[in-house]
Amino acid sequence: MRAIHTRFIETASELSPELAAAITAVGPREMHSRSDLPFAVALSRSITGQQLSVAAAKTIWGRVEASAGNTPLVEHFCHSRADLLRSCGLSGAKTKAICEIGALAREGGLDDEMLRGLPATERAEHITAIWGVGQWTADMMNMFYFGEPDIWPDGDVAARKTLERLTSKRRKTVRTAQRFAPYRSYLALYMWAHVDAKPV
Repeated sequence: MRAIHTRFIETASELSPELAAAITAVGPREMHSRSDLPFAVALSRSITGQQLSVAAAKTIWGRVEASAGNTPLVEHFCHSRADLLRSCGLSGAKTKAICEIGALAREGGLDDEMLRGLPATERAEHITAIWGVGQWTADMMNMFYFGEPDIWPDGDVAARKTLERLTSKRRKTVRTAQRFAPYRSYLALYMWAHVDAKPV
């Protein structure tokens, strides 16, 4: 991590003194992949928590888990149980997305081993083909579930706006981030740490 940090400071110095200072102040970052849940469940949990406070997301997910009883969550996430899922506090759109995730998982289309074998871009395409799953979600899962080191989540407002502010609004952030490949995920970690924003 120290080597990546040193390289980031050197690269940032060529782009902007403000960016270099921010990265220096934040200090080395570490990537942590969290794959303790089956991917379909982790993806559903991510969808559940979007646009909610951490506390609200935790409460609603707790209700979802409780509503399943002894039924495995992937089996529980089906359209015939949509009313029950909505009663947990899920919106109609989130309920539909989670049910679509469950259906694909039951067909074997979200097998963890299969997904890990795909390049990050193909994996993102596979995930975003699910109704209600967008690029931001795919980026977050690639980073935090699969531990991909080279994802720049340009759809994340906090990461994008922070990079703009520390460099130039006239320069596209995708182009700036390219300078930090193959460790663009770390650039996002630096930007989030700089503004103390929580990505998930």
